Amino acid sequence: MTKNSINISSCGKKLSERRTSCNAFVILILSTVYCLLFTSNAFSQVITEVDTTKIRIGEQINYKIKVEADSTALVVFPEGQTFSPLEAVEALEIDTTKKDSKFKLSRIYKLTHFDSGSYTIPRQKIIIGDKPFYTDSLRVDVGTVEVDTTKQKLYDIKPIIEVEKSSSNWWIWLLAILATLALIGFLLWWFVWREKPLTEEEEIALLPPYDRAKLALKKLDNSQYLIRSEVKEYYSELTMIIRKYLDEKVYERSLESTTDELMNRLQLLKEGNQFPFSKETLNNLETILKRADLVKFAKSAPDTALIEMDRATIEKEIESVKAILPEPSEEEKLLDQQYKEAQERKKKRTKILITVASLVLLLAATYVGFGLKYGFKYVNDTILGDESKELLEGEWVKSVYGYPPVYIETPEVLKRVQDTLSDKSKDKITKRVFVFDDAEHLEIKIITDEVNNQQGQEDIQRKVVQSIDNIIKSWESENVQNIITKDDTFKTPNDVEGSKTHGTADFPIQDSDETFEGEYAIFSFATKEGMIAHITLFWAKEDSYAVEIAEKIIASIEMKSDEQANTEQESQN
Repeated sequence: MTKNSINISSCGKKLSERRTSCNAFVILILSTVYCLLFTSNAFSQVITEVDTTKIRIGEQINYKIKVEADSTALVVFPEGQTFSPLEAVEALEIDTTKKDSKFKLSRIYKLTHFDSGSYTIPRQKIIIGDKPFYTDSLRVDVGTVEVDTTKQKLYDIKPIIEVEKSSSNWWIWLLAILATLALIGFLLWWFVWREKPLTEEEEIALLPPYDRAKLALKKLDNSQYLIRSEVKEYYSELTMIIRKYLDEKVYERSLESTTDELMNRLQLLKEGNQFPFSKETLNNLETILKRADLVKFAKSAPDTALIEMDRATIEKEIESVKAILPEPSEEEKLLDQQYKEAQERKKKRTKILITVASLVLLLAATYVGFGLKYGFKYVNDTILGDESKELLEGEWVKSVYGYPPVYIETPEVLKRVQDTLSDKSKDKITKRVFVFDDAEHLEIKIITDEVNNQQGQEDIQRKVVQSIDNIIKSWESENVQNIITKDDTFKTPNDVEGSKTHGTADFPIQDSDETFEGEYAIFSFATKEGMIAHITLFWAKEDSYAVEIAEKIIASIEMKSDEQANTEQESQN
């Protein structure tokens, strides 16, 4: 018995030792498996911190992401507007510290919101090496700013402050136009309206006939005819003086009459008691005129004394004729005054006609010149005013709309229409619409929307196609007809790829039953986070200015892809 007892005791002891060895072996195996399974997380850790979860409208939250990873691991932080519905105001530089073989990286994002309500910061994706890690979502309350009207006075709305537009060269064009108008005005005044100084001949022509005759005799005395023995020329001038005087005051055909015809006419006027010429006057005139005929046609050469006597006789007879002339009646004076006024009016009308004709010719030449250089349609639209042309040549606005942010340049700022709220949370905006539809033949619309970011990429693309179909259907409900659709890919100037749905259709004219033939284009983009954006344009096909506007808008479209954000982050690291 004792022997057997000893054997049993020794066996129990050995069994206990074997059991202890088995337990140690199991623990060793479990430890090894644990290390193999969790070694990646042992060296990688993601922690988020916020300074507060309650802010007022416009205040900022410091959202901090801390990462602890191996020194060889590549860490990619979130980039861009991934915190929607909150807006990322600023992302600070990454702070890096080293501890043993690990790196501790941290980055602070400043977030804000401008609508009151309760919002959720979505889970953020951090890539460490080739593995993604996600933070927890976070609830943030945005409260309104309470105003104590008993302590804070209320003031009227301040007036709009005029902002100076960017400088341009409009003043150069203004100076050029003013200089041209001044030059034209000066030329018209100088050549048409200016009271020109009278020439000697014009001053003489304005003198009365008697004074002109006396002045002509003085000029004849100062001439060189007699010194040069030019008797024929002397008598021609002398007889012309008396003939002009008689032509204006006695007989209006005195200049073209022969000597006998003139003397017979003067005799008849005397006998008719129209002019009481003396017999001596008629004899003297006949003698001098016939002597002048002999000089001019028979080459007679009277001596100097006779010539001087004839000159004195002519002056004497001019005085005699003046003495017998009757004084003009009041009626004659009135007729003469009316004649002068009529002449002045005629002269003024002539100046006006010349001025108007000059301006018309100048405007016509300017119109033709600009028409040949720029095209007559462009000149006509500039003069008459064209809505599309004014939009094209106006000051354009480059801005960002919605989320995902759409960078685009347009003739005017797009108006934001009423946003669509989330079905689950009436405080969260998921859809934003921006429109420009003030032009008759042009419309621009930007729609940004949010779908379930838990869906796959195929589901997101399906949502994009469905949204495009909804846009086309909405056009059909608005009486857009003959819609022809084509699908293509589209790449923005910064190499972000999207889809392009384009074609032609007949669009209705505002406030009219008529339509115009137009072209349209729908540019669609989607992000991995489930955000989509549509840029919709349509314009008149025959409106060359609207076509240029559309081309300029399309060339300005820019988006920011997830790959670009990651590339920027990698370059920073």
